[in-house]
Amino acid sequence: MTPLVSVCVTTYNHEPYLTQALDAILQQECDFGVEIVLGEDCSTDGTLSICREYAEKYPKQITLIASTENVGWRANYRRCVEAARGKYVAFCDGDDYWCDATRLAEQVTLMEENPQMGLCYTLAERRNAVGELVGRFPVGKGHTTLDALLHDWCVENCTTLARRELVLAYYDTEKPDNRPEWLTEDLPMWLYVAAHSEVAYIERATAVHRLFPDSVSHSTSLAKRLAFCDSSSNIKLWFDERYNSSHQRRHLLRERANTALWVLSHIGSVGDFVKRWWGEVKAMPMQILSPVPYVLFAKKLLFRLWKNPNDPNDSNDPK
Repeated sequence: MTPLVSVCVTTYNHEPYLTQALDAILQQECDFGVEIVLGEDCSTDGTLSICREYAEKYPKQITLIASTENVGWRANYRRCVEAARGKYVAFCDGDDYWCDATRLAEQVTLMEENPQMGLCYTLAERRNAVGELVGRFPVGKGHTTLDALLHDWCVENCTTLARRELVLAYYDTEKPDNRPEWLTEDLPMWLYVAAHSEVAYIERATAVHRLFPDSVSHSTSLAKRLAFCDSSSNIKLWFDERYNSSHQRRHLLRERANTALWVLSHIGSVGDFVKRWWGEVKAMPMQILSPVPYVLFAKKLLFRLWKNPNDPNDSNDPK
């Protein structure tokens, strides 16, 4: 039987978490076929052994795509989508998991009843590596239009269900393989889908996204953190220009500046902060009137004085 839903699970060095992710998908309560396309990207821990164990135990439900060499996160995503057979695709990275056994049934029903709908996502929990709840996403209300999503991004990838034809169209049209500066796959994918279809939001937590200090989006490395923030902002600016008549351009430029300055106020030097702020002012002169950089800069100076009151040079200021 051809599955109605294909769940793409991409995994790399997820040995402590993968079992929970796969079990939660297999326990979904639905009356239609569900397959798991499991993309294992040459892990250096025991992840591949877990993948093989599950593929052997559930041969009709799990297709394992393994590598003899690491292909990278973008190629891993794409090969899973291309191997999927379902009308719909859902996503769950191997270190995330679902926490609602009825989510697929509800999302499929909603999308089957609304053929113009291309994406359905839900509220998500965010937990740290030891499972402690650290927040929910989105923090406020969920959005369902491209313009609103560009203004206030709120889609957690592990909660999504989408029409596979639209995801394939994203790869064919936008060719993300040719855009190495895009440091994430789900943001441009879902912006593309939102530009070409309706979007639905369910205000109930159905999945858990784990946050790790060494991940690309939450790295303690200043360079990596800034690169990811800038990439996300530039992706939104690109889609705003291409599909939204640049309606959110001023907001997105301010967001890019303020996000970078917020990061620099926490893990950058004073010199780094001033240099970045001046660069943003040159890019958008009106930024000089924004109160946010001044507030962040004042907080940074106060922290510097509190941390090292007797050292005006602050040789221990984080770099």
